[in-house]
Amino acid sequence: MSWQCGAAQPILMDEEIVRKAVDEQTPRDQAGTIARAEGIHFNEVLTIRLDFKYILKIDNLWDFTSLTRLYLNNNLIERIWGLEHLVNLTWLNLSFNRIEKIEGLESLRKLEVLNLSNNRISVIENMDGLGKLSHFSISNNLLEQLDNVLSLTKFKKLFTLNLSGNPISKEDDYRFFIAAFFPNLTCLNFRLLSEETKKEASIKHYTAIEKMRQEELQKQQADDAEQSRKAELQLHTDAFVEFLNGSNLFKSMFKDDPEADTLQSVTGVAHLLQTYPLILGFLIHVGVLMTYSSGISFLKFLDPMLTFEQQMVGLCVQLFEIGLAEHKQREAELNSFLSGRTKVVTDHQKKTSQILAEFEQQHQERMVELQQLSEPDKLQVKIHHCNDAINQLSNSLMSLELKLNSQLEDIITKLDINISDMVDSFTETVQGIFAQCRDLEDNYHQNVRDIALATLEKVASDSVGEDMSGDIRWLFTNKNMVMDALTTGHDNHLLKINDRETQMLTRVNAWKVSLIKGIQDKELKRNHTCISDTLKHMDHLREQLEEFQWQDL
Repeated sequence: MSWQCGAAQPILMDEEIVRKAVDEQTPRDQAGTIARAEGIHFNEVLTIRLDFKYILKIDNLWDFTSLTRLYLNNNLIERIWGLEHLVNLTWLNLSFNRIEKIEGLESLRKLEVLNLSNNRISVIENMDGLGKLSHFSISNNLLEQLDNVLSLTKFKKLFTLNLSGNPISKEDDYRFFIAAFFPNLTCLNFRLLSEETKKEASIKHYTAIEKMRQEELQKQQADDAEQSRKAELQLHTDAFVEFLNGSNLFKSMFKDDPEADTLQSVTGVAHLLQTYPLILGFLIHVGVLMTYSSGISFLKFLDPMLTFEQQMVGLCVQLFEIGLAEHKQREAELNSFLSGRTKVVTDHQKKTSQILAEFEQQHQERMVELQQLSEPDKLQVKIHHCNDAINQLSNSLMSLELKLNSQLEDIITKLDINISDMVDSFTETVQGIFAQCRDLEDNYHQNVRDIALATLEKVASDSVGEDMSGDIRWLFTNKNMVMDALTTGHDNHLLKINDRETQMLTRVNAWKVSLIKGIQDKELKRNHTCISDTLKHMDHLREQLEEFQWQDL
């Protein structure tokens, strides 16, 4: 029977309980006494034991960001939560509690040892982030599905597993099943798995293992393909040309045409609009009828759309390839800048270190001489010489920093000029290609408009015969409606083209401004830090000299 059946009442895991636990673990020696006097910082605690406390809920652990081991076993805990800040945790003991579900472990990516034994867990779940797990104990729970344990096969570092006391451990094939699907496992239920057992298990479950391996391989290939797709899309996005390597822009121009509903209402047009966008689809429908009734070629209605699409896609692909090439040039320019900056800063650091080393050697010699002087006059003269040396050191370091700052300003200015030239060139290219897109749309609109007018005239002269349905005849009798649909569609197409152009130009210019400002801010911060550190060091050296002056007095 569990100790939890005693008469003690559940308690809240408040700050007092946590602080008391930390205090109890602090050594009683001199170092511990000093730590208590100065105050114990929770963010420096590495281990905390909160076992056998009748704790009902995990709480007040957000300050323990350096914690590596946490003992919460033998309590009354019902849920796993409140651990999200323990990102450095490697050892977690939650055994002998009342936990029913595995959860709240997402942040524990360094966890190596997890003990959930003697709880009420029926499913192994929500453990995907525990890639470093090597020891897992979930004995004496309610696990009934042996296949559920297979979710642990993703943990390639897992070599100790304890499943004893669960319903699954009573199955006849249980031990061979685990040995077969966990080839890296060395210990099951605190018993070593022999090589003979593993070999026999692999033979017995060969078909199932191969199937699982194939599934894992397919999943890995799918994951790799998805990662590759995301990386490729990120590259295209960084180059500001995402989705331009195909017909995406062309399709988006017709996707939300405001007059689509008008045409969809006409019998026989809807299915054509799924293949041929909007008003031209309608005209193709009419064109098929007119081919039979008046000898007009059907291709007359289809050619404008096909030509327009081919030309638009060609321009988009051209812009896409130019964008990638220019992105590569910008990256090369940025890498050249970073390389130049590193060289300049490294040279500066070497010179600074050399000056400081020479000064330190001489300064130590001067300090020894000061300690040996007893005559006040000579001591003051020596202190004066030391102050001069410190001032000279300060001037040397400040001169070096000023020179470095000037060099960095020059290479940043050069980068700004070169990147600006590249962005300006890219901007001109974008504007030129989108101007061609607008010209194509204008030509397409004019062609469709001419076809529509010709059809309207034939409908008006009743020369299309009896094959045309009443709905279509009615629509083409309403000239204003057809012309308004064409004009509205044309305006919408131009808007889509203009929006994409504006989006590209806005993003590339914002990137340039952000890049240069970020570099300038970083260098400004470096400069301020360097000057501040230099001044602090000078103050420290002067304070040492002041001690000799006070001794003299």
